[in-house]
Amino acid sequence: MGRCPCFGSRKKEKEKNLNGREDEEADVNNLKSVANESVSGRSLEPKSEATPAENIDGSNKAQIFTFRELATATKNFRDETFIGQGGFGTVYKGKLDKTNQMAAVKRLDTTGVQGEKEFLVEVLMLSLLHHPNLVNMIGYCAEGDQRLLVYEYMPLGSLESHLHDLFPDKEPLDWNTRMIIAAGAARGLNYLHHEAKPSVIYRDLKSSNILLDENFCPKLSDFGLAKFGPTGDQSYVATRVMGTHGYCAPEYATTGKLTMRSDIYSFGVVLLELITGRRAYDENRDHDKHLVDWARPLFREKSNYPKLADPHLQGHFPVSGLRMAIEMACMCLREEPRHRPGAGDIVLALDYLSAKQYVPRASGTISMGSMDIGDSPKEPSMILPILPKDSLREQAVAEAKQWGETWREKRKQSCENSPEEIRT
Repeated sequence: MGRCPCFGSRKKEKEKNLNGREDEEADVNNLKSVANESVSGRSLEPKSEATPAENIDGSNKAQIFTFRELATATKNFRDETFIGQGGFGTVYKGKLDKTNQMAAVKRLDTTGVQGEKEFLVEVLMLSLLHHPNLVNMIGYCAEGDQRLLVYEYMPLGSLESHLHDLFPDKEPLDWNTRMIIAAGAARGLNYLHHEAKPSVIYRDLKSSNILLDENFCPKLSDFGLAKFGPTGDQSYVATRVMGTHGYCAPEYATTGKLTMRSDIYSFGVVLLELITGRRAYDENRDHDKHLVDWARPLFREKSNYPKLADPHLQGHFPVSGLRMAIEMACMCLREEPRHRPGAGDIVLALDYLSAKQYVPRASGTISMGSMDIGDSPKEPSMILPILPKDSLREQAVAEAKQWGETWREKRKQSCENSPEEIRT
């Protein structure tokens, strides 16, 4: 079926249910009730015509498409329009006749309860949520037993397709682009956790769900497993364990207690993927199939940090930037959830890292550390970016100081003898 230019090169398989198949008819009925009330005041039952439906905030419109319209847009879902395999359905590239707009059409598998649930969750979530780092839902179709979702088309595909199994003619991501992608994904996650009302736990953060537009701006996609955050005195959401091997937080996998810090762990895995270029879980490896298991021993000594860098970078990365990125990943991956940073702290650090543009030496030689001012990531003054204007530099200094204060506070909370403790 070829490459997947929109949703990336994804294995044609269902998301792995770590506790077996879910039986959630009650959840589906509840979601139908909420969705029918929330999504523009309109029912999700079949419509005879494609009628615009206003969202909750009235700032966007989600169109209701007929099945015939989407079949026409995708050339009747031919193989030539196939662009990927989602968690519970197949994704096709299409062109909408009314607007002449390119779109990604996800046709869900509704033979099981989970496919129906994902449809309802995505329509509800993406009608409530709007952010530059979240994929935009154009509309949906609920005609007969057909359930389809229509998204904006992301021409550069998924982050996964740019990190793994690169085609010979495809350039690997450079360090600057990786940090920009990481920062954008963190902003999307921070929006879900702290700005969306009610808050949302993503539950499916992974490289294949981070899509890239023509400027490598990342957008989180696939909200079928998302959950609203805990309310009242609750500190977690109790749910059956769903997710993808290699990304699932250990405490969630063992207890089913879902928190925002579960998403932070998954983000740490994605950040580690960006640093190393390795898959979160690689069943073809004889040992250390999980990326975290392979990387954790290397976290303990700074001298090991260059071993974690993706060979495709060919040494073209700033040493201090690499250290900061690795230490941030390490903090996100702490086994004790309360020791992980919040999404806001991650945004602050990665916005700073992405602003520090790395430029390899003109000679083309490997120049590790040529752009670094010092060798300790502990001191804010040692991680200043080289900026063209004094005003921008002053702003960066202020941000670095704030980042350093946040960093030291987080380190104080760490256990003295934690296996993940970074020795300096």
